[in-house]
Amino acid sequence: MVQCTSCGRDIQRDFAFCPHCGVQLTRPAPTAEQRKTVTVLFCDLKGSTELSDSLDPEALRAILGRYFGRIQDIVERHGGTVEKYIGDAVMAVFGLPQLHEDDALRAVRAAAEMKAALALLNGELEHEYGVRLANRTGVNTGEVVTGDVSAGQRLVTGEAVNVAARLEQAAPELEILIGERTYRLVRPAVEVDAVEPLELKGKAERVPAYRLLRVLGAEDSRRTNDGVLVGREQELAALRGALAETVARRECRVATLAGEPGIGKSRLAQELLASVASEARVVRGRCLSYGRGITFWPLLEIVRESASLNPADPPELALEKLGTLVSGAPDVARRVASAVGLAEDEFSLDEIYWGARKFLERLASEQPLVVFVDDVHWAEDAFLDLIEYIAAAQATILLVCAARPDLFDRRPGWRDAPWAVSIPVEPLSFDQSARVIEDRLGEGRLPDRVRERLVHAAEGNPLYVEQLVSMLIEEGLLRRENGDWTAADELSELAIPGTIQALLAARLEVLAPEERAVIDPASVIGMDFEQDAVVYLAPDAVRDQVGSILDALVDKRLIRRAPPVENAPMRFRFHHVLVRDTAYQGLLKRSRAILHERLVEWADRVHREFEYEEIIGYHLEQAHRYLVEVSPGDERAREIARRASEVLARAGRRTWRRGDVGATTGLLTRAIDLMDEDDSRRAMLLVDIGDAMILAGRHEEMETAHRRASEVAAVAGDDRIALIARVSLTTSHVVFDALTVDLEAALEQGRRALDRFETAGDDLGVARACRLLYHTHEVRGEYGAAAAVQERGVEPARRAGDVFLRFDLGNLAHAHVRGPTPTSAGIARSRQLLPAAREDRLAADFISGQLGVLYAMRGEFERGRAVLEGAIVDFEESGHVRDTAELRGELALVEALAGDWPSSEAAARKMYETAVATEEQALVAESATLVGESLLRQGRLTEAESFASVAETEAASLRRFYLPRLRRLQATFSTRKGAYRDAERLAREALRIAEGTDSLWAQADTLMDLADILERSGRHAEARRAIERALRTYERKEHLVGVEHARGLLADGRRLRT
Repeated sequence: MVQCTSCGRDIQRDFAFCPHCGVQLTRPAPTAEQRKTVTVLFCDLKGSTELSDSLDPEALRAILGRYFGRIQDIVERHGGTVEKYIGDAVMAVFGLPQLHEDDALRAVRAAAEMKAALALLNGELEHEYGVRLANRTGVNTGEVVTGDVSAGQRLVTGEAVNVAARLEQAAPELEILIGERTYRLVRPAVEVDAVEPLELKGKAERVPAYRLLRVLGAEDSRRTNDGVLVGREQELAALRGALAETVARRECRVATLAGEPGIGKSRLAQELLASVASEARVVRGRCLSYGRGITFWPLLEIVRESASLNPADPPELALEKLGTLVSGAPDVARRVASAVGLAEDEFSLDEIYWGARKFLERLASEQPLVVFVDDVHWAEDAFLDLIEYIAAAQATILLVCAARPDLFDRRPGWRDAPWAVSIPVEPLSFDQSARVIEDRLGEGRLPDRVRERLVHAAEGNPLYVEQLVSMLIEEGLLRRENGDWTAADELSELAIPGTIQALLAARLEVLAPEERAVIDPASVIGMDFEQDAVVYLAPDAVRDQVGSILDALVDKRLIRRAPPVENAPMRFRFHHVLVRDTAYQGLLKRSRAILHERLVEWADRVHREFEYEEIIGYHLEQAHRYLVEVSPGDERAREIARRASEVLARAGRRTWRRGDVGATTGLLTRAIDLMDEDDSRRAMLLVDIGDAMILAGRHEEMETAHRRASEVAAVAGDDRIALIARVSLTTSHVVFDALTVDLEAALEQGRRALDRFETAGDDLGVARACRLLYHTHEVRGEYGAAAAVQERGVEPARRAGDVFLRFDLGNLAHAHVRGPTPTSAGIARSRQLLPAAREDRLAADFISGQLGVLYAMRGEFERGRAVLEGAIVDFEESGHVRDTAELRGELALVEALAGDWPSSEAAARKMYETAVATEEQALVAESATLVGESLLRQGRLTEAESFASVAETEAASLRRFYLPRLRRLQATFSTRKGAYRDAERLAREALRIAEGTDSLWAQADTLMDLADILERSGRHAEARRAIERALRTYERKEHLVGVEHARGLLADGRRLRT
């Protein structure tokens, strides 16, 4: 006979499954090593050397034999395995040969029982030999590699074993120390004292540890449900409906709450019990996962609650209380007492069933009875038979059973029997999960991105939500600051909380070997996977069975079928991302590497589209990572790294071309990390990363990347890339911080680079040199020259596939807006540019944004707004922070042309917010000028002056188009205050600056403001001449809004008197 490690019952050695609880008993010997999270227990005798000095060897052998026999019995009774004896020490593992979700608790219970057993043994030994034994114990949970027992290998190896041994060595005599991870797993079921973090041999940092005081009983550790019940209105209504039917028909009903672990079955049941406590009698019981004599444990808990029994009551008092509860029915009392261990009488199961049902009928005789039995999936068959027997009672009894869905595999009739009410408990919605997070965190706001990440990871499981939040708080990744919650990082990857990992690993552990042979490679593919890919990765022995095995895994609710797509291969999806992660973590790292590499082989065969490059790159990257971790000198790892870097670089440049800045920097950085330090390819990738940082508004990282690119290229002897990097760096300085740049030197650098690249026929170099020249001319207000040099660089940029082509096209259109080009010609040229951008949405948007301003200058305000607002949305969604802000500035100008100053203010303020966030001086000054102008036009002088002051602080960084605008704004302030002399001085300074550029728009607007000042000063003839000059300038630009305004003033004889 052997003992079932789940329920503790004795069974025949050759049984494959326990006939009592259904757990698989014997498993084929594993064909390979595995990674598992187990709990390791070390227990060592103290003072055994002194003991051997005082005892005869035969006596010592007898004593140690009794001691180790009891230790082994306790370990095995709790489902552990004694791996070995080391001198006087015992090492036991909980989780072998089969994992259980409560292995850590089993180990701690075993340790506590070993301590109690030693106390009893010492009483015997002192009487017989005059000696006492002392031991100390360490318990630790962690990841290990398990060996093949049949091959005589060690069961487990790993850091968790070493730490368990060190904890035992640090424990005081007759004490138990448990590790941090173990404590987190058993926290609700134990009382401990935290000890000072320990300095353990071989550990660089101190290790947290806890002294075990006691393990709580099942009734003490019953889970609590203090949180608010979220959702579940339909399920609660179904339960209340079942109770109402029970009362109306005076018939028993069994309502089964079926759902995945942690989905909230117990919490839902507790809500029902609380709501009906005034109208019904409520009792509770709970099935245990393992142990001896647990068949009727739920009945024992029900009897204790009903009869007010105390575990410390002597048997006579307990029997007396039970007899009082069912007075007049001694036969019932005797049978129930026998079932729950209060009496030594023995009765057949039929008699016990009869007594239990009569007992419950007596409880329900005066008011309806609601019986809640939790964890019914762990119930032994005899107890399930008892429930079915009670279900036939003609009494107002509602049995509420909380169970996992696999209960229906054992008892299919529980779905549709006349007495059965099946209530599925499904995952929560997104909003409901978010409410669970809020309840767990209490007061304080949580960033939306963190909430979304947590809700997505939990996939509607309340326990997962709570455990994820608790883990983040405990690990300092989520903390409260100034009343709100903040995350320490982006939380792009969330570890699996230990409680959930143990639960899911136990579910996977009971799968048949062929099922693991399918779900394991599926976990390598990812959350979603194709059946054909699994077939390719699966071992030969199961390849023909993959389809049917996947169906079985669907039935077990580990995976689900994806919606079918016509002419597409069969696809599946893991039921939960944490199931996928747990299966993946069970694979050896070398196995992961092999499977990742084989998956790439499969992808090469069936998918050659560009969109798979990023996925292929990821799997090659993972293969390299794990090979390096387990075999750093493996030459194959270098070849995989080389290929991975190439694929990731191609994927990164593709995302760069489509404008996805975040993906670009991530992919290219990963590609660089896989390259050798002396690999010359790193230089150009660093240039690309620096360019992407420009668009993301991350200037320091841009500077770093471009400088590194130049250095790497110089070391590699690649003068071409070094020059491109230097040109890109200077361009960035001109755009973002022109004050620090010698513009004449920048022009000279650009001209020399252009000559060199044109001579070499280097299209990319030509495009980059032209771009430097364009921006330098633009900063100087030389828009005609800027347009000419940008025209020179567009075609080379297109031939080179330069990702900045979209901005070159937009820059060209921008120069036509600001410079001397008439609006009709600017519109025509910009429209000619659009076909060149037909496959690049953002390039078209950039051009359209400039077209919007040109339309507005011609009085087509609605048309101008529409194209600009659409462009802003696209750029914002693509993460182009700076360019989105620039386009908002253009929208503010359009609204100003239309005379809609509130809308102009709104656009300018958004531009200003971005400018402040990115700390870019030029943008701050330009946006502050626009905000100030819109506020002034609305009569909000004080606010306008405040923004003008901000702009003046950064005035030196203003581009030539905006500096006259700031001076004009300041001149208007002086005019409003009657300080006409100051106003004229500022206006003439603005005109001088504007005439130092070829911006006809800026010149004409400045002349109009000067005319207003002259008119208010009574110098009407000078004012008329200024307007006439402005009109001619507007006409050259074909600025029709300005033309109309100037002509209107000239025609108004009341305003301008000659």
